[in-house]
Amino acid sequence: MSRNGGWEPRTRLGRKVQEGDITTMEQALDSGLPLKEHQLVDQLIPDLEDEVLDINMVQRMTDSGRRVKFRCVVAIGNNDGFLGYAEGRDDQVGGAIQKAIEVAKLNMIKVDRGSGSWEDSAGGVNSLTRTATGKAGSVEVEIKPAPQGLGLAAAPTVRNILELAGVQDAWTSSNGNTRTTVNLAKATFNALKNASQARTPDRARRIQREAEGGN
Repeated sequence: MSRNGGWEPRTRLGRKVQEGDITTMEQALDSGLPLKEHQLVDQLIPDLEDEVLDINMVQRMTDSGRRVKFRCVVAIGNNDGFLGYAEGRDDQVGGAIQKAIEVAKLNMIKVDRGSGSWEDSAGGVNSLTRTATGKAGSVEVEIKPAPQGLGLAAAPTVRNILELAGVQDAWTSSNGNTRTTVNLAKATFNALKNASQARTPDRARRIQREAEGGN
């Protein structure tokens, strides 16, 4: 079997990855081209790990009766700066997990890591470069840079996501209904996404706008 498992790209970005014009996930994200094929993420980051953060049974009434589906919340990352997050629904738990993982690959971001303190060695990537905040529903999460060796002062869900992103040291706080795992996880991801978008190059933003609606 080939490295891409016989994958035939259907988008411009996918073709660039398969042809070797783009060889890293950072290049793919900086290209500004829309990420629509999860297979190219497998090719660029083969060592991705996934964490199932929450599984819920969702019931819905239809004309034919009560329908039950499972909603799965998943975060994925390589423990070295790349992170994805998504929710998936399916009649079976396994199917919901697989759908969430595939969508999470399309939501991949590069986390803006750096030294958490002026006392840390220059060029470190143990923490964040600035305070990051994100919201989801009633939940708001704040993540602050911390010096090397502090560890992750965070709730388990937040800690899992930060670890997948490769953040080793951070102070965190959260407000709202933090017992709702899905909102807590999404708010954490949104915080890291907001911080990364603040550093998105102008060129990439321009290409992204030009590429909207096309492959």
